[in-house]
Amino acid sequence: MSTLETQVQIVWRNVILFIYLHVAAIYGLYFTFTAAKWPTILFTYFLTIISTQGTGAGVHRLWSHRSYKAKLPLRILLCIYQTHCLQNHIYEWVRDHRAHHKFSDTDADPHNSTRGFFFSHMGWLLVRKHPQVKIKGKLIDLSDLEEDQVVMFQKKYYLILAPFFAFLLPAWVPWYFWGEDLHVSWCVASMLRYALSLHGTWLVNSAAHMWGTRPYDRNIKATETKVVSYITNGERFHNYHHTFPWDYKAAELGSYWGNWSTAFIDFMAKIGWAYDLKIIPPELVEKRAKRTGECTHKVWGWGDKDIDKEEIEIVERNRG
Repeated sequence: MSTLETQVQIVWRNVILFIYLHVAAIYGLYFTFTAAKWPTILFTYFLTIISTQGTGAGVHRLWSHRSYKAKLPLRILLCIYQTHCLQNHIYEWVRDHRAHHKFSDTDADPHNSTRGFFFSHMGWLLVRKHPQVKIKGKLIDLSDLEEDQVVMFQKKYYLILAPFFAFLLPAWVPWYFWGEDLHVSWCVASMLRYALSLHGTWLVNSAAHMWGTRPYDRNIKATETKVVSYITNGERFHNYHHTFPWDYKAAELGSYWGNWSTAFIDFMAKIGWAYDLKIIPPELVEKRAKRTGECTHKVWGWGDKDIDKEEIEIVERNRG
């Protein structure tokens, strides 16, 4: 461990805020089973889905990787969803994420997984950035964001917009429309929902860089992890995503099961709000997997089209 890494500066303000968030979220979980009304629980679930789309389909696949293009109405909608997430404004989120891909699992990666599970999960938000993150972060091209009026509007007014969409509105709706206790509404619809969306995103940075398979590139830490997909609605295919970050599906296959962000983008494409969806040709995926993957593409038996041709030739030559 370098000298720079041992000089960790804790940001106590963030520590205190996260302690409060998790205590309130635990109360929210308790109220979910003891006091919250069914409309409040359903509303919280709906908001959680919105959060995942604001992150997955919005700030991640659209703004960070430019894997598709969106017309103004969709950009506004996704901006609102992303503001609701309260995971920093789009401009900062994209800067950190592009740095994560460009300098993955090095000191210049904001949530470098080589520093352990807790650090890559949430610890990186509790300490000052590593000097290399600041140095290399300045090299990231963000000119496309600076030309997007939606992104720059959110950046300018974020300190006003974020508390309203992330906390005040979610707590107010259940209280006003169906008479939910305000304390219950705050702990369930605001705090519990926020904590769940945060941990969903964080698991991609931590678990999906530690446990799982690497069928596309065995030389990187990003992995394929099923549990992450069900929590994030589509971000489990992380080894694929780091290998082909510009694929709008963020996965080799187009199945909507466990990948709702792809379904959302496809629906928006059908109504004309999303376009220029970028995909990776299957032959390119296969070629890359054979060249750098760890051979975890499974086959069902003899005759499967994915059996290596050299293996077929060897078997044919040695048939009894």
